[in-house]
Amino acid sequence: MKNSIQNILKFESFIWIDLFQPDKDALEDIAKEYQLDYFLIRDSLEQGHLPKFEKQPHYNFIILRAFTSTIERGATTINELSNKIAFFYNEKKIITIHRKPFDFLQNINTQYNHPHEVLVYLIHKMVETYQLPLNELDEKIIKIEQTIFLENYSNVSLEDLYYLKAQSRIIKKLLQLFQQVANEILIDEQSKTALQDIKDTLLSLILSYDEVLENANNLLNTYLSVSAQKSNDVMKLLTVFSAFFLPLTFIAGIYGMNFDNMPELKWQSGYFLILALMAVISILIYFWFKRKRIL
Repeated sequence: MKNSIQNILKFESFIWIDLFQPDKDALEDIAKEYQLDYFLIRDSLEQGHLPKFEKQPHYNFIILRAFTSTIERGATTINELSNKIAFFYNEKKIITIHRKPFDFLQNINTQYNHPHEVLVYLIHKMVETYQLPLNELDEKIIKIEQTIFLENYSNVSLEDLYYLKAQSRIIKKLLQLFQQVANEILIDEQSKTALQDIKDTLLSLILSYDEVLENANNLLNTYLSVSAQKSNDVMKLLTVFSAFFLPLTFIAGIYGMNFDNMPELKWQSGYFLILALMAVISILIYFWFKRKRIL
């Protein structure tokens, strides 16, 4: 079990035990020593477990997830984008369990007077991890918009737009679950103001990610519209060429037939007359397209 304990901090009125990558035996020992529920211990080990809060007779249990990936990796699942920290806490102790190292779990100020103060501090740091991906997604959206409207839209891949939309949607959902748990957390009166500040930050982040998700959807629709418009332009060009050459091909086809009785073939100026007819037809088609504002 000692190999699983990353840190034990003794404060004036409580202790904090931080378990990093604990094995099953270590957690069972901790559960027996501090009378922790077996099923909650199992939840703390389960990969991909969503945020939750449970009130127990002797302690409270929380699972929260912090953003631990990067937008550039193309991650699209909860496990790829985030990692969880499980909290057991009461008035005398706080126990944290996690499988990924977090910088903000190091060098904790030992001047805290209550475990709830440490809890709120750690939750605040977890919320902060969602700010950087928000900025990266905003920058990526602006860059893609400039590419579509000012440069060559074909430089933007549909895969990039899919990842942009999927990541925004998943992170927003994680924050909504985070917010739900934050509204249920039970702490002492002295820490409620700090917790309310966290709730306000969560609300602001959710609104920001909602805007990013809406922009991602609009960007995807814009890309598809521009792509469809380019395809329509190609089809329009082919249609115009077909309209010009179809009657000319028809005339050439008629006089390409090998019948003996075709008087025009014996005209002295037949070749030049047919060329003139083709030119007139082409001019008429051109002016008709101009009148209809097709060209």
